[in-house]
Amino acid sequence: MAYYQRRGFLDSLTVVTKNLLIINIIIWAACNLIKGLYVYLALFNIGSGYFNIYQLVSYMFTHIEFNHLFFNMFALFMFGSTIESYWGQKRFLIYYMVTGIGAGLIQLLTLYIQGVYAPIPTIGASGAIFGLLLAFGMLFPNTPLYIMFIPIPIKAKYMVIGYGLIEFFFGIANAGSDNVAHFAHLGGMLFGIILILYWRRGYNYYHGNSFFSKLNFLKYFKGRISKTKRKETDWDFNARKAKEEREINSILEKIKLSGYNSLTEAEKLKLFEFGKKSK
Repeated sequence: MAYYQRRGFLDSLTVVTKNLLIINIIIWAACNLIKGLYVYLALFNIGSGYFNIYQLVSYMFTHIEFNHLFFNMFALFMFGSTIESYWGQKRFLIYYMVTGIGAGLIQLLTLYIQGVYAPIPTIGASGAIFGLLLAFGMLFPNTPLYIMFIPIPIKAKYMVIGYGLIEFFFGIANAGSDNVAHFAHLGGMLFGIILILYWRRGYNYYHGNSFFSKLNFLKYFKGRISKTKRKETDWDFNARKAKEEREINSILEKIKLSGYNSLTEAEKLKLFEFGKKSK
């Protein structure tokens, strides 16, 4: 007897994205229940005397105001599962942590250049979230996205550029007076693009649909990769096949639940390529 099993909200999320959401919510609740807890988790500038190295990790999971948590987690919910499905759990987690830590480093550098020595706490996942936005724009550049209060869809690549320019403008104009770490947001995007380009250079992650793919230095990287491509080992082959199988199963499950039209352009292309290989 066939039956349909209803899926819950958390079941629709990928593993790493789901756990990141849960951790952020738990720490937000703890910070509101335990007075002063956020002081131990926030990132403080080096000259303040309150800086500890672990803060580069703890700060990105720390929120106090609900609005701050909500908008960061909403963006993680919107982009996280899609990127994680494309990259896999390990690569997605590495990217999230690197962009979050990178954003923290840029924030420390900014405060140092500004000559700020008074203890200023920095909290929130915004740096890593801007890194995810950058990744989505590079992986799915032509996907239409909607911004609140703007009824016209905007392609992901233009949204990334727009957000980057806005953050740079406000970072220069306000210089920290609005209590928003604009250069930390830019730092998440900066470390994100560096990491993606490194992966594409070292592991042949070149993608022709990327809006960065026509830049000359990426073409140079592609040529270098083709000349130095190493022989695939049995372990690499099996790992690649297992990953392809997981991705195809995920796409087929999505078609089963929501229909073919629910697939993204990248998912349709992957399914098409898999069909050609199977013939």
